[in-house]
Amino acid sequence: MRDVPATGRRSGRSSDRRSFLKLSGALAAAVAGPSALTACGPESTIYAGDGGSGADRAVTAVIGYGNDGSWDPTMTASAFSMAANNHIYEGLVDTDPITRAPYPALATALPPDPDATTWDFTLREGATFHDGKPVTADDVVFVFDRILDPDTPTLAKGFFASWLDRVERIDARRVGLTLKFPFPDGISRLTLAKVMPRHIYSRPGGWDDAIKGLAIGSGPYRQSAHHPKSNTTFEAYDRYNGPRPPAFARMNWLTIVDAAPRVAMISGAGAGVQIADNIPYANIAQLRGGGMDVGSGAGMNNLFLMFNTAHKPFDDVRVRQALHHAIDTDTIVDVALKGHGRAASSFLNEANPSYRRARTVYDHDPDKARALLKAAGVRGLNVELMAVNVSWITDCLPTIKASWDAIGVSTTLAPQETTAVFTKLDQKQDYQVVAAASNPNQFGLDADLIMHYNYGPENLWMGYTRWAADPVAKQLFKDMDRATREPDAARKKAMVQDYIDVVAEQAVLYPVVHNELMTAWDPRRLTGVRAQPYPGINLLQAKWV
Repeated sequence: MRDVPATGRRSGRSSDRRSFLKLSGALAAAVAGPSALTACGPESTIYAGDGGSGADRAVTAVIGYGNDGSWDPTMTASAFSMAANNHIYEGLVDTDPITRAPYPALATALPPDPDATTWDFTLREGATFHDGKPVTADDVVFVFDRILDPDTPTLAKGFFASWLDRVERIDARRVGLTLKFPFPDGISRLTLAKVMPRHIYSRPGGWDDAIKGLAIGSGPYRQSAHHPKSNTTFEAYDRYNGPRPPAFARMNWLTIVDAAPRVAMISGAGAGVQIADNIPYANIAQLRGGGMDVGSGAGMNNLFLMFNTAHKPFDDVRVRQALHHAIDTDTIVDVALKGHGRAASSFLNEANPSYRRARTVYDHDPDKARALLKAAGVRGLNVELMAVNVSWITDCLPTIKASWDAIGVSTTLAPQETTAVFTKLDQKQDYQVVAAASNPNQFGLDADLIMHYNYGPENLWMGYTRWAADPVAKQLFKDMDRATREPDAARKKAMVQDYIDVVAEQAVLYPVVHNELMTAWDPRRLTGVRAQPYPGINLLQAKWV
């Protein structure tokens, strides 16, 4: 018999809602605590030296995304904090950062039967949080209670609520998960439920502290300092006894969003930085010539267009299709992306296991675009394209403008800070079209997860598009739910591919191009580095040369 589930006091739900809206701009990135473990305060002075010497030397990394987004693992889509949290926290199960193959993390083993509707896990003996307190079943239940609570809006809910019914305490070191139906893909998704100490985050204001940067987990690295818009530092946790022991005594992750200073930090023989992500395509040859390894990761990173279907004429599918067909994607790939991308031929990138070329593909066809606008009765259309100012996105914008201007659509570009764009969306301000970047691969590879991240009746993105009440949308969401519940893998894959055809045809939120992400590192100092197809870095299997 199982004990009564332990539940933390769910305080501050209204605060959760406010924080969720305030921080939801981090979704596009695919983007001060009371503990001595975290030093939050004014900007620090960024320093990248040689990291010291001997066993105590620090690895210094440059991350091309801000570290001032939400750090709450149940809510964040921030590239910096998600990458950092993978070093600080553990799930019952975690996954390889490239293959996404699951492995036991806090749990001692994977479920023996992935098709079962109950999974029992035993926690690793001796596992402790970074404040020295033991990890218990109560901590696991505490996090899942938050994720599954219908009154607490979290990003993680969308990854679990459709298939996971409840999580219960069996005893101090064992928990039981009860599924609504067999769902083998759920094993890999358990990495998205990072186990957090109940005694820290159940306190009044605890979740607000998590959002601001208080990060106390059980992983191989403890957060030693956090300076928003500057850097975050880590130390090896000496009581860690899990499967990914720390290889570095210390780590210093600098946040440098601007491309030029980021590249400068890792360039040259005397560079004090050993690894940097988000490398511009134009700098690849320069860095390789200087002795750096530059690796690429091709995945779901994409530039997408999102239409406000409550703003005419974008409620008309023909108008949305026309603007997609008008875009000269070959020029975007060749000029803006320097060949490191592909025009989208499905919502999914071509390497995804569930990829199938969509029934509707938006090849560059200005004549078809003009014909669609004419059929929709649209003439003299003026469009303001609101866009995030991510460097590679802004490189693509001139081609989009030229393409739309060429079919008689007068286009004004309005690039701005990512937080500004999504603040306007959260405030339900009017807009016409948004161009932004997204990468659901930071959550996983399975197509069901990727599609539910972007589409669903209560999905944040669908709120931005004002499309969820459309009859086509309602049928789409039903088809998606049926696919989630389908037990036969081959049939499920076909069902997903079929509803992606609907997503492609409707083009409410749809990729224009998928592109590669570049990571540079010094092979004279680091080994075991692998470039990720999503933002951030993972050093859990890297080490000094």
